Amino acid sequence: MFEEQKFIKSAFSIKDIPKDNLPGIILCGRSNVGKSSFINSLFNKKNLAKTSSTPGKTRSINFYLIDKKFYLVDLPGFGYAKTSKSEREYWAKLIEEFFKESKNISLAFHFIDSRHKPTELDVKLNEKLNFFGIPYAVILSKVDKLNQSETAQAKKNTAEIFPELSFGDNLLLYSSLKHTGRKEILQRLSKIFY
Repeated sequence: MFEEQKFIKSAFSIKDIPKDNLPGIILCGRSNVGKSSFINSLFNKKNLAKTSSTPGKTRSINFYLIDKKFYLVDLPGFGYAKTSKSEREYWAKLIEEFFKESKNISLAFHFIDSRHKPTELDVKLNEKLNFFGIPYAVILSKVDKLNQSETAQAKKNTAEIFPELSFGDNLLLYSSLKHTGRKEILQRLSKIFY
């Protein structure tokens, strides 16, 4: 289980996405929210996903094949101000088309930086997931940077904006550095695919 992870391709348009119709787990959220670090730490691989200190680096939909059973699909981060408006619009359209065209999305992990309240862009992403009927869980990332009371506040802030979330069910904590939440997420994936 989770023996083999392989980067398959970067898709810059919908026609580039793999045609084998394997199920997918989507990773989505704002730029620089820690999705690449999540992929590497989840599978204990240093360079499976390229990480960058420059937000907005993921400019394509990146596909990682896990055990030849399912894809982890890393979507471009949104909301990074230094990219041009036309580029941001292109990414938004690409993500929307992907949601529309993908018939086999098992779950979306919506990443929110635990140090910040969910933004208007997070609300829009949540609305899109609901609109397309995609099951999702919110992952509060970078929790190693918070103390206990700040973590409790982060959970509260998120649940106020998304009242359908319930901690431990579809609201999860994650730290790529300390591996907080790693076991729970692997268990969840194993229930879906194994």
